Amino acid sequence: MMDRRTFLGSLVAIAAATPLRSGPARAADPVPAARNVVLVHGLFADGSCWSEVIPRLQAAGLNVTSVQNPLTTLDEAVAATRRVLARQEGPTVLAGHSFAGMIVTEAGVDPRVSSLVYVAARAPDAGEDYAALAMQYPAPPATAGIMYDGDEGRLSEAAFLRDFAGDLPEERAKVLYAVQEPFHKALLAGRTGQAAWRSKPNFYAVSTEDRTINPDLQRFMAKRMGAETIEVKASHLSLISQPDIIASLILKAAGRP
Repeated sequence: MMDRRTFLGSLVAIAAATPLRSGPARAADPVPAARNVVLVHGLFADGSCWSEVIPRLQAAGLNVTSVQNPLTTLDEAVAATRRVLARQEGPTVLAGHSFAGMIVTEAGVDPRVSSLVYVAARAPDAGEDYAALAMQYPAPPATAGIMYDGDEGRLSEAAFLRDFAGDLPEERAKVLYAVQEPFHKALLAGRTGQAAWRSKPNFYAVSTEDRTINPDLQRFMAKRMGAETIEVKASHLSLISQPDIIASLILKAAGRP
């Protein structure tokens, strides 16, 4: 005869072995307590864009790593994130800003990942043409500020200050502009083969003053995922202008009070 504790343990083991479901995870789904957070940056930035959020997470006792996204191809960006995930011990929150939502969506199926956080980020379905989805909404002003030098793209200074980092002090925004990482055109052609948000608890921070990704597109993606969603009165760089709010959302995704 199996006692109650053994029976409950068996149920947990069966649940862990259950295949990924096809429907989206819901905000009411239980969130496992995480020990680690892996952060991924998007276009026009580097890993230091999380510098305001990182100390807040570390103060809560979390192990934090910011991925240096190569911004070359989606496959290479996902591979860089997977290498970081492979070093984590225990449940891990995977959070992405902007374009990095593509990476979170693909790499988030890793069994180490306990929950997902999207910060003003792309959140495509598996195989979805994100550009076609985005065209269903008015183009954000930052789009017109993208300049190409051969295969490399970056934002003009005017667009960076106005449309990307519009709620930051000009001196801070200029420093961020100076260190922006150029992206390769090939990066934009990538499509996700998996949608981790269909099987993992997920959270979304909409930037209501965003001029880089249309806020209504953000709301659509968050609703489609069934994400626990907050709205932040911020530019595209809410992780810098409102780090307390973004850190609190990540802590919630980590199962912290």
